[in-house]
Amino acid sequence: MIQPVEKAIDSTFEFSTPVTANSPALQALFDFIALGAIERERDRILPYDVIDLIRRSKLGALRIPVAEGGGGANVRELFEVVIRLGDADPNVAHILRNHFFVTEQILRSARSDRYRRWLKAVVDGAIIGLAATELEAKRAGSGEVVSTKLTPDGDGYRLNGIKYYSTGSLFADLIYVRLLTPDGIVAIAIIPTNREGITLVDDWDGFGQRLTGSGTTTFTNVRVEADEVIKETDPDADNVPYKVVAHLILTAVNAGIIRSVLRDAKNLVLKRPRTFYHSVSEQASDDPLLQQTVGQLSANAFAAEAIVLAAADALDRLNLALSQGEEAKNAAALNASLLAAKAKLIVDDLTLRSATLLFEVGGASSTKTVYNLDRHWRNARTLSSHNPSHFKARAIGDYEINGTALPIGGFF
Repeated sequence: MIQPVEKAIDSTFEFSTPVTANSPALQALFDFIALGAIERERDRILPYDVIDLIRRSKLGALRIPVAEGGGGANVRELFEVVIRLGDADPNVAHILRNHFFVTEQILRSARSDRYRRWLKAVVDGAIIGLAATELEAKRAGSGEVVSTKLTPDGDGYRLNGIKYYSTGSLFADLIYVRLLTPDGIVAIAIIPTNREGITLVDDWDGFGQRLTGSGTTTFTNVRVEADEVIKETDPDADNVPYKVVAHLILTAVNAGIIRSVLRDAKNLVLKRPRTFYHSVSEQASDDPLLQQTVGQLSANAFAAEAIVLAAADALDRLNLALSQGEEAKNAAALNASLLAAKAKLIVDDLTLRSATLLFEVGGASSTKTVYNLDRHWRNARTLSSHNPSHFKARAIGDYEINGTALPIGGFF
């Protein structure tokens, strides 16, 4: 029987400093998260306690420099960690997607007082969610804002509107909101989720990634301070044209799912009590066809991880280019976006095929609900449906043939 989460947190984990990418404490944390992942997913148990544990570990500060209280990881190390967390529980990894995306934007921005304040909150354990999507917008991912608007209120504002697909916000301490200023300009605000007038609803009913809190967020006359609003023209704003991190994280979570599929496949073969009468081997573990299938899954996991990390390396190069002038920055950002898009096309396909291959080693009994092995395909299919691959492939092809610039909205 799995130990209750509260007891495990109190008796097992002590985090005196933020976890680092290669620390034993981080691996122990991921092992614990994996322990209850199947039951949480099957029984729809929202991982509040797991996220509280992540707060205590300061995992969210992984990319913040050590001198500022964080883990000091580079982008490649961040994505190695996301793959491992996606292996342990893709729902939890997805919850943190927008946190790492927003934190990366803050790190790339000038260290103004408000950015230092937000970084300090992350170092202290705060998790950041996102509220960007409006169903009234005619083109998904365009960044269009229709109804979420600020109105003047003394030296600040009041915010009203409704957002959907607010992944991670149900568990977050701060929320990154895309909105319209009183003069009709699209801007961002970062505000506490416990502020009066914010309502977070767990109404995501997709067949996969069901525990990510990707539901509706309503803002009703919410107070917003002037220095919580970020405009593109602000001197401390992140002005990198491509927002690659958010989407590459989804690809990294899918790479993690393949690792989990591989582990389940090996367990199925090793624990399989019988095989088919026309198999060439008495034991499943000696069956060359099952060995071949597991070998293919192992290769898929390796390839997916290598592809994601190659795209992550491009993001590290982008960070180096930020100080080398506008032309170098834009070229590096374009390359990072291009590699992330290519990575998605290949890794999504590998993940979906791997989730199906899993059942080739398990037989009909592996489809029992108690095993919940269909979660891999459901979760991978849901993750892959963000910015569908055919649109990505078309944009890549148009760039390769005609030199057409890649889209800059929708986390491309």
